[in-house]
Amino acid sequence: MKRDTNELYFQLVALLLSIIVVHTIFVTVVRPNAESILRQQADQVAAGGEYIVPRSFFIVIKDLEQESCFILMFWAAAIMGYKTRSALREHTMFNRPLINVQEGARILVEDAAQLSRPLESLPANERNLLLPRTLQAALMRFQVTANVQSANDAAITVCATESERLESELSMVRYITWAIPSIGFIGTVRGIGAALGQAHEAIEGNIAGVTSSLGVAFNSTFIALLISMVVMFFLHQLQLIQERLVLDSQNYCENHLLRFLKS
Repeated sequence: MKRDTNELYFQLVALLLSIIVVHTIFVTVVRPNAESILRQQADQVAAGGEYIVPRSFFIVIKDLEQESCFILMFWAAAIMGYKTRSALREHTMFNRPLINVQEGARILVEDAAQLSRPLESLPANERNLLLPRTLQAALMRFQVTANVQSANDAAITVCATESERLESELSMVRYITWAIPSIGFIGTVRGIGAALGQAHEAIEGNIAGVTSSLGVAFNSTFIALLISMVVMFFLHQLQLIQERLVLDSQNYCENHLLRFLKS
């Protein structure tokens, strides 16, 4: 419960920081530079030059939809970074001597309590990690049932439950990866709508407004899809790390404990 509460606080703080940092950058850097470029282009047109669609990174990302996409991207990155750190911390338990059994030895029912003591003596934050919980569940089940298959089932159940929990906790990141291109499409609709509203100016020969509005439409979709691809890549990497954690925990339990049990 405490772990879930801490993660919720982290996500809320990460969202708030993402909003503050991204909005500050857009207000102080992106939009002033974009406005300067557009102003120079407008002055050139007023002086009798031809209108050329500005090509600049600041122009491409200046709109509200792109800002929202960047906020969601950094929020998703913070959440995935938190979960990656937790998974890597779990991996450190594989290097700890949690179960000391000599090759060729046999673990009887009366030995299970003694082997459980090192696991029970771990700090609470380490005792709640996946590998100690898996080993502890297998030893307790073996101690109660004196059945090796039952101990194996207990280990598999703990790993399967953890896999489902990790999968469900990624629902927010999946929602963000869905929301980013959706926001881009909102920008597309807004830009096309604005362009249609300025169609009469284009008929009169002034295409600047229509071109600018269409730029909003295409730029928002381009940035949203690009960011979505980046977030999806790191999401799949995180899933790979978590799946390996569950499989490695199950294999560790099999190789270091279950194969030595004797009913």
